[in-house]
Amino acid sequence: MAVSFSNFCCLRRLLINSTSSRAYLSGFKSNLSLDKLYPTSRLDITTIPKAPESKDGKFCGYIPMDKIQVNYVRSGGPGGQNVNCVSTKTEIRFHLASADWIPEPIRVKLAERMKNQISKEGYFIVKSERTRSQQLNLADTLDKLRNLIHSVAQSLVVPEVSQETLERQRRLRERAARERLKEKRAHSMTKQGRQSPTLDS
Repeated sequence: MAVSFSNFCCLRRLLINSTSSRAYLSGFKSNLSLDKLYPTSRLDITTIPKAPESKDGKFCGYIPMDKIQVNYVRSGGPGGQNVNCVSTKTEIRFHLASADWIPEPIRVKLAERMKNQISKEGYFIVKSERTRSQQLNLADTLDKLRNLIHSVAQSLVVPEVSQETLERQRRLRERAARERLKEKRAHSMTKQGRQSPTLDS
């Protein structure tokens, strides 16, 4: 019986599929399987990774998108007719007092420093119209917010001063005090030398 080439290819494909399915069901794994090549990697790509948490009062840099509001409005400035058609200016806002993803000391300092960017309802607002793209402006606003939080966190860190530095500062203060007294004495002697002599009766 003559077998056409297309039928031969179909039979061959069925044979290979049945063989591979039997190998899969039998638990066979090649030495080149992914779990052997990358033993420490997470091979399940359908699971959403857990968001990092801020620890020890430090901001980890993660901004949860489900806890902020994103709005797109018409952009101002030059751009021709495009600015009248597309809303590219990006505005993100979130309630600062209830933002648990920012450590509390940073929230308090942020509220003090950036009080002009907080609405009456307590929403912190960051805007960007740097580009003519919504996604790039959104990335810019998130970057602005992240840098702002990091700068506030840096200002809360009190640098540790070594004993050598404290001793050097003490010696400099004593030396400055000695120089000041020396200048005062010299100025006093100059003033005394300018006085006219008095005649005792």
